[in-house]
Amino acid sequence: MQKLLFAFAAACGCLSAAAQPGTFSNPVIPGDLPDPSVIRVGETYYACGTSSEWAPFYPLFTSRDLVNWTQAGHLFEEQPEWTRSSFWAPELFHRDGRTYAYYTARRKSDGTSYIGVATADRPEGPYTDHGPVVALGTEAIDAFVLEDEGKLYISWKAYGLDRRPIELLACRLSDDGLRLEGEPFSLLRDDARRGLEGQHWMKLGDYYYLIYAVNGCCGPGSDYAVSVARSKNLRGPYEKYAGNPVLHGGEGVQSCGHGTVVTTPDGRMFFLCHAYLSGENFFLGRQPILSRIELGEDGWLHFEGGETALLWRPLPLPGTAQEPVKDFADDFSSPCIRPEWSWNYPYAVPDVEQADGRLCLSGRAKEGVHTGVAFCLRALTTDYTLETACLARPAGWSGLTLYGDDRNLLVWGLQDGRLAVRLVRDGREELLGGPLAVPDDAPVYLRMEVRGGGPAAFAYSLDGNSWQQAGTRPVEPGELLQWDRVARPGLYYEGPETSFAEFEYVRMNRVR
Repeated sequence: MQKLLFAFAAACGCLSAAAQPGTFSNPVIPGDLPDPSVIRVGETYYACGTSSEWAPFYPLFTSRDLVNWTQAGHLFEEQPEWTRSSFWAPELFHRDGRTYAYYTARRKSDGTSYIGVATADRPEGPYTDHGPVVALGTEAIDAFVLEDEGKLYISWKAYGLDRRPIELLACRLSDDGLRLEGEPFSLLRDDARRGLEGQHWMKLGDYYYLIYAVNGCCGPGSDYAVSVARSKNLRGPYEKYAGNPVLHGGEGVQSCGHGTVVTTPDGRMFFLCHAYLSGENFFLGRQPILSRIELGEDGWLHFEGGETALLWRPLPLPGTAQEPVKDFADDFSSPCIRPEWSWNYPYAVPDVEQADGRLCLSGRAKEGVHTGVAFCLRALTTDYTLETACLARPAGWSGLTLYGDDRNLLVWGLQDGRLAVRLVRDGREELLGGPLAVPDDAPVYLRMEVRGGGPAAFAYSLDGNSWQQAGTRPVEPGELLQWDRVARPGLYYEGPETSFAEFEYVRMNRVR
């Protein structure tokens, strides 16, 4: 079968409808998209974020109004040659008609996280990778680029993995933005090791400002928040605001941080960062939220509405309205794979062919991995159904999945031609339902219902109309949770590399 091909294509809008005229609701980009970076080029806004252990790498979105976003593709369709894994915190920068993407990844040779750089003639890409630009110390992540008086400077988080204090470092960049020049210098230190990362660096008036994230970034205990420091000298010393943090969780928001500022054509500033929402919405992951930020009369930066992150905000641009989250449907009739799809690149090598209204999924597990290929979507709501039709009866497993990683996943589908529900938790397998014999001369339709971010019910049909429930024990959404990721719904194949699973369509519909 042909190797998987990707192209930049328009995706459906995926946003919540505002309850009142003139307002929008956060998140503005539903679903897991940590560490968002945002820029404006002309009248168009571009945002991208962490893809972590999913490929393609760094999802890219566009918008004309900051609240309605469409996925345009990814920064990289293929993995940069120098990298191994952990694709975090991309940072977009645009200058003189050229777009730069500074991104974090683990180096193939030693597994250390460093910062690479890629360039493109337009923000949509394609991007040409130039390899590592910051490869210093035991860790370098979370790049940000500042242009000051015609000179470029890059800042990053350093020393997070050894006994030295966590530190924000900076260095002059070459005029082409591809190399460090001179010696790095310190902007801010975290002697208490409470967290210091995800910075935005800018100059307003007489001061240089650092907007940065503090506390714990990830997982159920996340208490991320946003703080500010300033200096009249680019190289510091930077004074921390006595009222920090300036933005933190509250009603409906558990934690928030790691973002960048973008300016509208009329000069207003908006901050796009990620947030864990509270309750069952936590299981949608770190979702981008938008807040207006202003320079106060006291010379410090403050958020409109106060220091508590709010779900409802005034629309940034007049004459606009926020669109509702849309259902997803793919009948595999388009000439290229849609950009919403992603797969588990650290654990499997997928083989995908899309033709004649069908998708064939195959591939092989990587060495030491005992599960299969997951071809997945970002969940945009906590309550939804995922449905498909299986056309083939390969040996092994084929069907629907909720996938955390190679050792934590759920599969609802065909096992050697018989229906079953299988849970893999910390590498241990458990059959939750089945096996159930079904005729082998017709498609098998599968439906999985997710409630509160976790699988709640499983059904099958032999004609696509009449559905029967499959009995199984409840599965909690936290059973598939990873430290920095939430489980993704999608398609699954596990079997001989010479065989494949065949699917007729996929629908992911909100449960209203």
